[in-house]
Amino acid sequence: MRRLAGAAGAILIGWLGAAGTAAAAPAMWRVSDGDSDVYLFGTLHALKPSLKWRTPLYDEVLARAGTVWFEADMQSGDPDTIRLLVQRYGSDADRPLSRKLAPSDLGALARQTDLSRVDHLRPWAAALMLSMRPMLARGASVEKGADATITRVARADAKRIRAFETLEDQARMFASLPEASEVRYLTDVVRDRSRGPRLRLPFQPATLEAAWLAGNLDPGYLAEMQAENPAMYDAFLRRRNQAWADKLAAGMAGSGIELVNVGALHMVGPDGLPALLAVRGFKVVRIQ
Repeated sequence: MRRLAGAAGAILIGWLGAAGTAAAAPAMWRVSDGDSDVYLFGTLHALKPSLKWRTPLYDEVLARAGTVWFEADMQSGDPDTIRLLVQRYGSDADRPLSRKLAPSDLGALARQTDLSRVDHLRPWAAALMLSMRPMLARGASVEKGADATITRVARADAKRIRAFETLEDQARMFASLPEASEVRYLTDVVRDRSRGPRLRLPFQPATLEAAWLAGNLDPGYLAEMQAENPAMYDAFLRRRNQAWADKLAAGMAGSGIELVNVGALHMVGPDGLPALLAVRGFKVVRIQ
């Protein structure tokens, strides 16, 4: 549960907050009908500058694509805009965190951060900030992530750029969670951070990055999320993927080549984009 939410949150509040050095081949699929091709590529939103993840095949697809898709417009997230979104959707001055968390969890949170600076936040916003800190500490940044990197390339090459969501859509998504799901998200983050070496948020860096580079993300990541917090799974994965698949399927009625770059876990399992587009009758082949 924490993993996917942390990945989504990296786009929304990346200014708050992974890496490897081996040869890379992250997973990519081709979705086709008679006259159009859509390529699906799963990204990591925050990376270290040293990570080499682009392959010749990916660069070939990018060069051929007329339209390039992203989860959201990575260049619209200036600090002022982000602050306004967090103020509007991520703050709760009437019911602070100190009234929502159990005493033991509140004490653990106070040991991890200055409670006076986060007490006004809604649980989801506090959880995102905490979960991004380990990545920031290791030198990762959204600016060097796959999404932001390809956005810059696509703009320089005058590609048509489309986004499935706005940053406000993403903020609303977090804010629409039932309070119990928000609190569960935050308490899971706090408890994992308290365990030190067992820290898993938003991912175990070596495990996630190595799996991503090898193109072999474990569906167990999502099974855990679905079991622990089904409301979050439904909001962050199932409903979003269904909406994105509908948009892509509608576009397949035309012709041309499009490249989709969204978080890698949106590609995984029966609710992933490859599976959803196959169910809609398109030919789906993994090519990397």
